[in-house]
Amino acid sequence: MRISAVVLAAGLGKRMKSKRSKVLHPVCGKPMVEHIIDTLEQIGVARTVAVVGHGAEEVKAALGGRVLYALQERQLGTGHAVMQAAPLLSGEDGITLVLCGDTPLISAETIRALIEAHRGGGAAATLLTAVPDDPRGYGRVVRGADGGVERIVEDKDCSEAERAIREINTGTYAFDNRLLFGALERVDNNNAQGEYYLTDVIGILRSGGHRVGGIAVSDPLEAAGVNDRAALAEAEREMRRRINLRHMLNGVTLIDPLTTYIDAGVTIGADTVIYPGCHLRGLTRIGEDCVIGPNAEIRDSAVGDGVQIRHAVLEEAEVGDRATVGPYAYLRPGARIASGVKIGDFVEIKNASIGEDSKVPHLSYIGDARIGKRVNIGCGTITANFDGFRKHVTEIGDDAFIGCNSNLIAPVRIGEGAFVVAGSTITHDVGDQDLAIARARQSNKPGYARKLRNKIQNQNNRI
Repeated sequence: MRISAVVLAAGLGKRMKSKRSKVLHPVCGKPMVEHIIDTLEQIGVARTVAVVGHGAEEVKAALGGRVLYALQERQLGTGHAVMQAAPLLSGEDGITLVLCGDTPLISAETIRALIEAHRGGGAAATLLTAVPDDPRGYGRVVRGADGGVERIVEDKDCSEAERAIREINTGTYAFDNRLLFGALERVDNNNAQGEYYLTDVIGILRSGGHRVGGIAVSDPLEAAGVNDRAALAEAEREMRRRINLRHMLNGVTLIDPLTTYIDAGVTIGADTVIYPGCHLRGLTRIGEDCVIGPNAEIRDSAVGDGVQIRHAVLEEAEVGDRATVGPYAYLRPGARIASGVKIGDFVEIKNASIGEDSKVPHLSYIGDARIGKRVNIGCGTITANFDGFRKHVTEIGDDAFIGCNSNLIAPVRIGEGAFVVAGSTITHDVGDQDLAIARARQSNKPGYARKLRNKIQNQNNRI
């Protein structure tokens, strides 16, 4: 039986107090709604329709061609939102799931259980319910004597008896597709909010003699909606716990999971150790047998096997096997570090490739450079890549030696096996195996230091 889905993503979310559409607020590196689309794809949903409204273009930009779109120009309630998908889904046989775009924690296992309960119960609709400690603010599930769901009453419309019910509607449903859109045509807005509630479909189906079932999620937090920044933080905390647990079960050591922050798109190889204070962001890939941290921030970067990174920041960088980075290094976009390379303390690399077994041990800036294999870059070396108008490239051949406090004024090429003497400012190419000296000649004046000190002291005495 074909399974489709409607994801409600049209609301602004006033309680978020944000210009951004609520469903685009990120949880562990992904917009909330993208977590839901990932889950639907994981269970093999044939077609997903995202109902968009506030921030429609931004939502479309985030989800791209992964879903179909229906526009809800005016937000007149959840029933009205689902009706916008009618041109794409109505009149077909099958099951249609309806989910809210602000429930990023719902799992594939729970949705599968909902589908199986729906199929097994022969129901026109099946609700995913929950029994939280505090049901205030949620629609209550009113069950009949047969255990089926009779109706859902929104919190604002509850009687005192209904408000005492703890079982709530999570906003996630499985419907018979034809019956869903047929019932939606009969929904009205005669309620406290003046909106067209999707929940009214339940009563309409029941009055038509159809069965409505309900299955409770084991963990109420899984189906909780994110309506404000506090709830967003709770969702982030729970998602992070799940992500960290998955990595640990896959053979990654997290010294302190509570202070380790890993985005949903990160992959980590077995036997890698992550120390506290690390932030692994975006689509970062980390290999096996690495030691990361403490206090490393890595975003959208690829890290090989056996790499050590301490107290460092990496953004859109590549690090080869057995390289070491840090402490206090900064690899900016375009940094490509080959295997066996050492990048030491207070080194910044930008749009530069460092060849195998080369070393940039400390206090250097390497920008727009192509550095060969087994090169030694002395302390304080600077590639002067910007002339005020354009960026220029520095090239250093294999086995070259760059002395401390050297300035390499790009564009410039240092040949293979060349030797640049410490303190040099290089403005012209250096040939293979050449030695380059570019500094003022030293001049010593015997005894002049005493004269200079006396002169300065006499001047100070006159002040």
